[in-house]
Amino acid sequence: MFKVIDLPPEGKPEENFDENKVRPPPSGTVRWIDVVDHDAAALEVLRQRFDFHPLAIEDCATFELRSKIEEYGEYLFAVVHSFTADPDDPGEIQIHEVHAFLSSDYLVTVHDNPVPAAEGVWRRATTDESILRRGPCWALYMTIDCMVDAIFPQLAQIHDKLDDIEEEILRGETDYDLISVFDLKRSLANMRRVVRPVRDVVGMLARRHDERVSELTAVYFRDVYDHIQRCAESIEEARDLAANVMDAYQTSISNRTNDIVKALTIFSAIFLPLGFMTGFWGQNFVDLPFKSTGFFVAVMASMVLLPVGLIVWMAKRHWL
Repeated sequence: MFKVIDLPPEGKPEENFDENKVRPPPSGTVRWIDVVDHDAAALEVLRQRFDFHPLAIEDCATFELRSKIEEYGEYLFAVVHSFTADPDDPGEIQIHEVHAFLSSDYLVTVHDNPVPAAEGVWRRATTDESILRRGPCWALYMTIDCMVDAIFPQLAQIHDKLDDIEEEILRGETDYDLISVFDLKRSLANMRRVVRPVRDVVGMLARRHDERVSELTAVYFRDVYDHIQRCAESIEEARDLAANVMDAYQTSISNRTNDIVKALTIFSAIFLPLGFMTGFWGQNFVDLPFKSTGFFVAVMASMVLLPVGLIVWMAKRHWL
């Protein structure tokens, strides 16, 4: 449940899983504590040993919060979100929520499920002393930066899928099922709901001037802010593309309906005079006007020539 990395003033990072180390570090040591799949007892350990505010501990016990940053005396409390997707289905996303307590000499991160980006930074910090040597804020920066960068491949995958759907619809090769488009639109709405508050949090970290966020790290947070801004813009572009796909689908259906109505109208126009002629001359009367062998031949010829003439006339007017 608890993972700890200690970086002493002289030496290399030391990773351990000793719960007794879950407390503020000794002077000169930088400590990063990561808590995954926690329970009430674990949160109580953090509250007692770090004297964290009960409201912050309560937030850690309740996920699905909005990304935010709050100041509690000697430490900052931040909530940051990210998401990952199934490689085979970009429409399905899993939202990750990381709670972080940042002080000048320690970083405590709490999350209810493994976050791939954060796990990658943790593995690097166990062997690369430069991460924690720059302070806990640098480890937090790298974690947020990797979480943000992990969004771009997913957005590119969604863009590609929407482009493929639109191309198939415009070619008219398939009656495409719009359920996948609606799934992508729902996922994009969730992404936008997640990314906007994260952008605000990163912006506040980039503008802070205190001992917990060094000036150098604040510069890098500004770079992360640019990345998250690009994510937000890419999400809006994908939403517009999804709307264009819907419009293309509706246009394709409308054009197909018009073609069907056009074909039926042409058939009706051709057979209407034929129906009149067969109906009139097929009446069961003896003394019909013009009833003779020669006129019978003329009527039969007209029934052949009339459709041909109508087809030629419609073709010249570009109705076919």
